Amino acid sequence: MRLSTKLLIPLFSLAIIISSCESDAERKQRLAKEEQQKIELEEKRKAEEAERVFQQEQERIEREKREEEERTAREVRLEKERKEKAIYDKYINNSLSTGATPYAYCFGSNSSCSNWGCAGISVKTPYNSDVMVTIKKEDKVYRHAYIKAGRTHKFEFPNGTYQAFFYYGKGWNPNKIMKEVDCGFLKGGFIANEIFSKDMPQRLDNAVLTYELILQENGNFSTTPSNPEEAL
Repeated sequence: MRLSTKLLIPLFSLAIIISSCESDAERKQRLAKEEQQKIELEEKRKAEEAERVFQQEQERIEREKREEEERTAREVRLEKERKEKAIYDKYINNSLSTGATPYAYCFGSNSSCSNWGCAGISVKTPYNSDVMVTIKKEDKVYRHAYIKAGRTHKFEFPNGTYQAFFYYGKGWNPNKIMKEVDCGFLKGGFIANEIFSKDMPQRLDNAVLTYELILQENGNFSTTPSNPEEAL
């Protein structure tokens, strides 16, 4: 036990000697360096904290922006749905009289054929759908007429080659824009159950071609699907 005490005393004395060897200038330099390190660490901590706060703020701004965009989109969608429902409720039961020509301002009104060499097309519509019929000659609408469900209408014109297009639907909206044509925007169309179809071009000489339209399979003749771009 006494031997251990004698060994510790020289070591303790050595530590004091080493410590006492540090000059005031060196101590000040060491303390200044330690203080500088503390300052740098504090500045780094503050910078990291500021970056974290900045990132949180940016995330908050982006979140609020996204929520505002979603809210605006939702309001626009609801307003659009409200307007569409208002139009639907207003026109769903609207219908024109058979023989009406709502596109006369663009295509002209129908006229009879009193000259020698006349032909015609007779159309009977199905019981469950009104139909807008357009008759084209050389890819231009030559005749057109609205025909109520279950009614018949006859078109007259000089002999020639004609193609019939059939636009089925329910609820006529006179303000619906269908397409842009030479005269401007063509307005007027159905708001529900829209179907476009067509027959092949037919050469008619002193004859009447009759169509009996049926909205079901295995009708009296086969038509080809169409669209407003070619039907109107």
